[in-house]
Amino acid sequence: MQGGVSCVGGRLGLTIDPAGDGEAPAERVGRLVRESPVVIFAWRGCCMCHVMRQLLAAVGAHATVIELEEAAEEAAASAAAAAAVPALFVGGAPVGGLDGLMGLHLSGLLVPRLREVGALCG
Repeated sequence: MQGGVSCVGGRLGLTIDPAGDGEAPAERVGRLVRESPVVIFAWRGCCMCHVMRQLLAAVGAHATVIELEEAAEEAAASAAAAAAVPALFVGGAPVGGLDGLMGLHLSGLLVPRLREVGALCG
């Protein structure tokens, strides 16, 4: 796989970039989760990822979306999240997929959690 940023339909997306650094997929997933307060791992064009991004944007948070391109990347992201892809992490902790995000939102815990990890202002 090549470099870390791709442009699809006028929007930028990040990809896991193993370009010569020798970092295993599981290590890359862990590093990426630690580097951003809100991270979604998904396949390009994933409709559930789109819904997750829209919900997060509606409450004022913008997720870093990592587009997976290889089965090893999907396996690492799924294992770390204990959920299938798309997999959401907030503050380094796995939330799960769309169902986990909706559960947090409907229980009223999403916004306080996003605020706690610095993903929201105020």
